[in-house]
This record gives sequence, structure tokens and C-alpha cells, in this order.
Amino acid sequence: MNIWIKNRQRKLPVDIRMVRRIVTGILNALGSPDVEMGVSLVSDRAITDLNATYRNHNRPTDVLSFSMQEGDFGDLNPQVLGDVVISVETARRQAEERGQSFEEELCLLLIHGTLHLFGYDHERSAAAARQMRGKERTLLRT
Repeated sequence: MNIWIKNRQRKLPVDIRMVRRIVTGILNALGSPDVEMGVSLVSDRAITDLNATYRNHNRPTDVLSFSMQEGDFGDLNPQVLGDVVISVETARRQAEERGQSFEEELCLLLIHGTLHLFGYDHERSAAAARQMRGKERTLLRT
């Protein structure tokens, strides 16, 4: 298992070892201990730029996933999943709004983003959204 984690923001401290433990647990729970993925922790400004470029939404979001499994060449290197990008600022705000810890919110966003890398897509249909939410709940319990 290769997990590359880069903290590209300086506004809030993040325990990178905790992020690695969470992602390792997610991948093990999904039965995929031999995959590779990246995690980037960024500012609202950086994720706004990515969201505008790739989703045509000029605003910050909490998490974006960039799958290497999609497209014409998605099957070339099946163990490379892709990248999850999380706005630490948005994660902090959401944690406060929901009355939970920053670590809990970060865990939820890591699960959500990783599931997207595995092909889950809550925007496809109501049934797909239910399936993804169910898997998120299962992974939160592990």
C-alpha cells in the first residue's frame, strides 16, 4: 500500500500520521491493501481553483476526487486509484457546524473521497446515493 499525503496549506495544523492511519483503515476495509493513492490537504482558495477548473463551480468544496481508473486508459495501472483533495478550511467549518471534531469530519471526507475513487457516485442517481451513504456508514463503524 502506497499512500502519498501532502499538506499544501498552512492555515490549520493536520496530523499527517492520523490521515495515513485513516486511509490505511479505509483501504483495508475495502479489501484493497495493495493500491496506491494520494491525499492533498489544501486551502479553500486552492480547492476553489480545482472546483472551477474541473467541475465548473467557482466556490470552495470540501472534497474532490480524481480517479485514475476512469477514461480511455483507466485500466493501464489498476492499482493506482487516484487522488483525494480536501479543503482543510471547509472541513473545519463543517465540523463546527455539525458539532463534531475536526478529526471526525476529516475521516468522513477521506471515506467519501476514497469511495469516489472506487467508482461510487452519489450524483448518478438516488439509488447510487443511498448505496454510497450506506457504505460510508459501514466504513465509519470500522
